[in-house]
Amino acid sequence: SMFFRRLVLASVFHRRVMASQCAQQEVTYLGQQQAIQLDVDLMSEEGGYSIDQLMELAGLSCATAIAKQHHEDLAAGAPATIICGPGNNGGDGLVAARHLWHFGYNVTVVYPREPKTELYKRLLTQLRQHKIEVLGELPELKSGVVVDAMLGFSSTGALREPFATFVSKVNEAQTRGVPVVAIDVPSGWDVEGGRISEDSLKEPTTLVSLTAPKLGVRDFKGHHWLGGRFLPPSFAERLGIKIPTYPAAEQVVKL
Repeated sequence: SMFFRRLVLASVFHRRVMASQCAQQEVTYLGQQQAIQLDVDLMSEEGGYSIDQLMELAGLSCATAIAKQHHEDLAAGAPATIICGPGNNGGDGLVAARHLWHFGYNVTVVYPREPKTELYKRLLTQLRQHKIEVLGELPELKSGVVVDAMLGFSSTGALREPFATFVSKVNEAQTRGVPVVAIDVPSGWDVEGGRISEDSLKEPTTLVSLTAPKLGVRDFKGHHWLGGRFLPPSFAERLGIKIPTYPAAEQVVKL
């Protein structure tokens, strides 16, 4: 049965994460299969969520974390340049761009692919309605903040173009002092093993983990925020996921 399958998954899951729970904050770090399965469960009949809802809440929490951590960097119209890939991580970036615009920031989106699905077409229509610039190429990254929404927890293997080039340009910008924010998993990192490849994103200035952080970022030393405040307590208990309590009405909590 589905419940039995989940119990088995939960016990496997628990063994994988026990070692990486940090006592002080009680945070569970998820492996790749657990992260994928958790999304499937949230969008199952039992979970009741749609992909649009999860993406909207994830993107809102990313925008909130960016505004809290990088308000000074985005002062006086310095741009938030949000580089979006073709999948869910990119979708979170498209949503975050719209919210950052509503928060009063100057936003540029880089979206090099044609949208494949109705959902991404609608997200891009929303950006056009806000007169947010959407580029196919990377602009010069001289100031403000760069947001990596290229690849998420379901991606594997070497970075493909144009994202391999984008990542190297973002790394150069970071060397020159431009802060970089990664959404959920820095692009090119192994979801469980972390930054294995030199061609991947350098350790970002800020990381916004979603739902629960992934194993590959357990040694991350920068500003680490958690967002995606939608995990039902029954799911968290059954899968042994521990996350900090969000303060009051906040969309994010700092780890």
